[in-house]
Amino acid sequence: MRRLRAAWLLAVCVVAAGQVAIAQQTTPATVENQVAAAAMQSDAPAAPAATLKYANRPIVEFRAAVLGRPPAERAIAARQVIDRLVEVNTLGPVETRSVGPIMMISIGGQDVFGVVPADVDTLAGDTLATTTSRAATNLQTALTEVAEAQRPSDLAWEILQVLLATAAFVAICWFLLKTRTRLAERFGGVASRRLHASKVADDEFVRSSRIIEFLQRIVSAVVWVLVLFATYSWLTFSLRRFPYTRFWGESLREFLLSRLSLVINAILGALPGLFMVVIILLVTRFVARLVTLFFRAIQEGRMDVGWLYPETAVPTRKLVVLAVWLFGAAFAYPYVPGSDSDAFKGISLLTGLMLSLGSSGVVGQVMVGFTLTYSRALRRGDFVSVGDVQGTVTQLGTLSTKIRTVRNEDVTIPNQVVVSQIVTNYSRGEEQGVFVGTDVTVGYDVAWRQVEALLLLAAARTERVRRQPAPVVRQAALEQAFIKYTLLFCLEDPTTRVPTLAAVHSNILDAFNEYGVQITTPNYEGDPTERKVVPKDQWFPAPAKPTGNDG
Repeated sequence: MRRLRAAWLLAVCVVAAGQVAIAQQTTPATVENQVAAAAMQSDAPAAPAATLKYANRPIVEFRAAVLGRPPAERAIAARQVIDRLVEVNTLGPVETRSVGPIMMISIGGQDVFGVVPADVDTLAGDTLATTTSRAATNLQTALTEVAEAQRPSDLAWEILQVLLATAAFVAICWFLLKTRTRLAERFGGVASRRLHASKVADDEFVRSSRIIEFLQRIVSAVVWVLVLFATYSWLTFSLRRFPYTRFWGESLREFLLSRLSLVINAILGALPGLFMVVIILLVTRFVARLVTLFFRAIQEGRMDVGWLYPETAVPTRKLVVLAVWLFGAAFAYPYVPGSDSDAFKGISLLTGLMLSLGSSGVVGQVMVGFTLTYSRALRRGDFVSVGDVQGTVTQLGTLSTKIRTVRNEDVTIPNQVVVSQIVTNYSRGEEQGVFVGTDVTVGYDVAWRQVEALLLLAAARTERVRRQPAPVVRQAALEQAFIKYTLLFCLEDPTTRVPTLAAVHSNILDAFNEYGVQITTPNYEGDPTERKVVPKDQWFPAPAKPTGNDG
């Protein structure tokens, strides 16, 4: 151990003595004096690292203090040595040699500085050999650039190259900025013509949505990006022409190339995951199509599975397809690039929280919609009565139900309102028939058999009234002054309930007037001297005219 320490001190002394001798142009001291000087170095704490630069190019970074000299002084001393050698036109070759644990770097056989083990950045994976080799390469490059800067012909050629590059850069920028407006107008015109040709949007929509302006701004942004890229390229090229600024130009180029390399490597690294995502999505899409074909066959009646009805096939298909896509998304999620990053997880958590807080009412509506569907209370095409709304169900959605009334009005009712109202479905039991009733009150002086026959005659004269099951008449109530009769009949089409009832009422009035039977509705106070009937010859007073359906 003592021998190794003595050898290291000897090498350090040789390095320091060589640098001092060249800097002061004096004869180096004896080895004994160097060892004594090494023994006298102070135990001061380590100073900050210093980078040796020459001709504006970094050569090496000193991290250790040698013979009491901090890294900054070592860099100054080495730069002074290089300046003296350049003054005598000693520009190479740059060589390296080892002196014990020290690596010496020399120019033309004269030692300039040494690299000690403490100068190596071990955290970056460097070794003493790689650090010394890189320093020698950087130093040789700097000396070559110094020699290049001393040749006027090279400087003139470099200036000419920069002038030509500047002219090309100005021409490119002028062309891009000059054509920016034309390109924006041309793309905007093409987009406007395409929108009008597709009949998707009219002029008012195009103006209010600012689609054309958005496309024009995109074109302008692309042009400015090209201008910035041209500026970056021109600046990099110009800096790399001159020896003193070449390092800056190389740094800009390396920065751009490193960013492009990072992007390309990220894309290439994401390709396997994206390939798996595409495969999973294709398989999921294939399964979803099979499910759709299966439930569509049930919906159209081409398949009967017993446990599923055609009217519930559509919502069931939607649920199963949604479940299939959810499973596919769950399988594909780990392969999505960046899915394991904290940012991606944070966005997913925030999205889930927002959906859970803002969709509570929507989820309730959806569950009610499924309840209506699977309870089979309503289906599309049924003529129903929901509260005060009466009409045909045109859409049974997840969130609401749409009903078209007899006045051709589209009424949208939230599903939660539907389940809270009394719903009457006039379209169910079509084989047995759903009876529709209308009431008539007649006095006690008229035989009930005559009234029953007149009501059945009116039903028989009315179109869209089913003959089977046959209409029936019931004595609904025996009031104080009259008898209440109810005519019950079935409709061929439940959606014609209102016009058919109107036709039945018309035929009832005609039949009772024809046979001279008075209807006492709405009020009865006493028997009149004459019956309140309309003779048949007075059925069509002006401006009334007989129609083909009148008897």
